[in-house]
Amino acid sequence: MSILFAAEQASFDISPIINHVGNAIYLLLALVAFWGAYSLVVIWRRAGQLRFKDEEEQSLYLEGIEELLQSGKAEEIESLCEDDPRAVAQLTLLAYRNRHLPTNRLRDLLTERFQRDVSADLEYRGSWVQTVIKSAPMLGLFGTVIGMMGAFGKLSSSSQVSPDKLAADISLALVTTACGLAIAVPLILATASINIRIGKMEDLVGSGMNRLLEIFRS
Repeated sequence: MSILFAAEQASFDISPIINHVGNAIYLLLALVAFWGAYSLVVIWRRAGQLRFKDEEEQSLYLEGIEELLQSGKAEEIESLCEDDPRAVAQLTLLAYRNRHLPTNRLRDLLTERFQRDVSADLEYRGSWVQTVIKSAPMLGLFGTVIGMMGAFGKLSSSSQVSPDKLAADISLALVTTACGLAIAVPLILATASINIRIGKMEDLVGSGMNRLLEIFRS
């Protein structure tokens, strides 16, 4: 009977498994936090690289393009725009190379290229941030479940359990939940700020595109 009782007690001892799973959850939370922060930085920098500092700077740039066209130096547009990563500059180069198209078709071409090369890229990277925002609390909740399983496993395997043995499992349950929320909440706030930045960039590029079409049409 004593051997059977000892075997039943041993069957409930899942502490090693809990420890390994807990460490894995901490590692996953760290990786998720790093990837979310990295994606945010990439989006922020990308949105900054694609736009002019303000509308005045963009207007001066387009006025220079118009002067080149009017003075018969249109070939200089390619050298001016080719190495410029800003969206309006690349759209200017595309419009120049397709200037023979009717205005409506040229507008559709510029819009399609902007959505494919700029908006789609930002949305793709933003989807990773949204995935991190959703997955971080779920990982924290998983850690909570694992921690409570370990605590109840200790309680069920022994009539007397010292508080310090339960503390590790309860700590895992609480810390992983806190970490998941600590990752998700700042990312939500940062994403709102980045969406505003992207919206301003798109508005600025939209006004630049309209001005660009007027230049090539005239």
